Amino acid sequence: MLGIIIGVGAVIAMVSVGAGAQERVAARIRSLGANLIVITPGSASSGGVRLGQGTRPTLTSGDAAALAQDLSEVFAVAASMWPSACCQVVYRSANWWTAIHGTEPQYQQVRQWSIHLGRFFTDEDLENAEKVALIGQTVAGKLFGNANPVGEVVRVGQVPFIVVGVLDPKGQNARGQDQDDLVLIPLTTARRLVAPWGPRGDGVHTISVRVRDGVDVAGAEGQIRDLLRQRHLLQKFEDDDFKIQNLAELLRAEEDAARTLTFLLGAIASVSLLVGGIGVMNIMLVSVTERTREIGLLMAVGARGTDIMTQFLVEAVTLALVGGTIGIVCGVAGAYAIAYFAAWRTLINAEAVMLAFVFAALVGVFFGLYPARKAAALNPIDALRYE
Repeated sequence: MLGIIIGVGAVIAMVSVGAGAQERVAARIRSLGANLIVITPGSASSGGVRLGQGTRPTLTSGDAAALAQDLSEVFAVAASMWPSACCQVVYRSANWWTAIHGTEPQYQQVRQWSIHLGRFFTDEDLENAEKVALIGQTVAGKLFGNANPVGEVVRVGQVPFIVVGVLDPKGQNARGQDQDDLVLIPLTTARRLVAPWGPRGDGVHTISVRVRDGVDVAGAEGQIRDLLRQRHLLQKFEDDDFKIQNLAELLRAEEDAARTLTFLLGAIASVSLLVGGIGVMNIMLVSVTERTREIGLLMAVGARGTDIMTQFLVEAVTLALVGGTIGIVCGVAGAYAIAYFAAWRTLINAEAVMLAFVFAALVGVFFGLYPARKAAALNPIDALRYE
C-alpha cells in the first residue's frame, strides 16, 4: 500500500499548494477592484530624448468628469495625484515615510475599498479643500499602534491633517507594493497645500475607472480612448498622449499561470500514483506465483475462473482503497504542514481529494486485472503440481 499512500498524499498536497497560489492571485484581483482601468499621462521629449511614461501632464480632472458623465459603461471615476514619491507623516513622537495620494471621494467606489474605522472624505471636503486624511493599515500601525487614530491630528510634511478614517487592509498589489502604506487626502487639498508644484491647473497623475459589471472591458477601453483623443484634439495620425492599463487582465494572466502550476504539480504527483499502481501489480503477480497451489485447490473443489479472478481483483482494489484512505490523511496533514512551516497558503480542495481517492481505486482495478486474469487462466492440474 505504501506506493498508493505516497501517491495519493503527494497529489493532495501538491494540488493544495497550487490551489493556494490560485486563491492568492484571486485575492489580488479582488483587492484591485473588479473591472478596473487605470489611465496615466503620456511621455514627453526633451532635446530629442524620449522621457518615461507619465512625464507629459496630459490628464485633467475635466477628463475624469467627462468619462463619468458621457460613458454609460463607466460605474465610477476618480482622478488622483501625488505630491512626490513619498512624504514624512508625523504623530507626536512617531513618524513614518509613506506615499501621499490626493484623490476624490469616488476613489472608494473605484477601488472597492471599505473603511475599517471612521469614514471616507466627502464631496464637501473636496470642495472646501479640507485638511482631512485617511490612512492605510500600515501607517496606522506605525504611528498609532493599537490605538484608534480617528480624530487625531497628524502632520503631512508641515501641514496638519485630521484623521477621519482608517482603510481596510488590502495587502500587496501585483508589483509587490504594500497597498496599505499610504495616506489619502482630498485632491483639492493636495493641490493647494501639499503639492502646489504638481501638475498645473486641474492636471492629475492618474484617472482610475471602474467599469460596470457585465460590460465588456475591452469595448469600454475603446470608448475611453476615443473620448480622450477627442478631448485632447488628437488627429488620426497622432499617437495617444495617455496610456490605458487594464490591471484586472494582468492579474488574470497571473491566475492562468497559477492554474497551470496547479495542473503541473498534480501531474507530477500523479506519477507517484502510477508507480504505486505498478507496485500493486508486481505484488499481486508475486502473490499469484506464491499461491499457485491454493488456486489449483480452489479450482479442484469447484471454483470457476471468474471466482478466482474476482478474488484477486478484490484484493488489489482493497489494497488501493485502504492505501488511498491513508494517503488522504497524509496528504491533508502534509498540506497543513507546508502551510505552517513554509508559510505558504494552501487550499484543500474536496474535489481533488475525491479525485485522488477514485483514481486510487481505478489504479487497483487496472493494475490488479492482469494478475487476476493470469490467476484465473491457470490449469488446475498444473497448479496442484506446482512446487
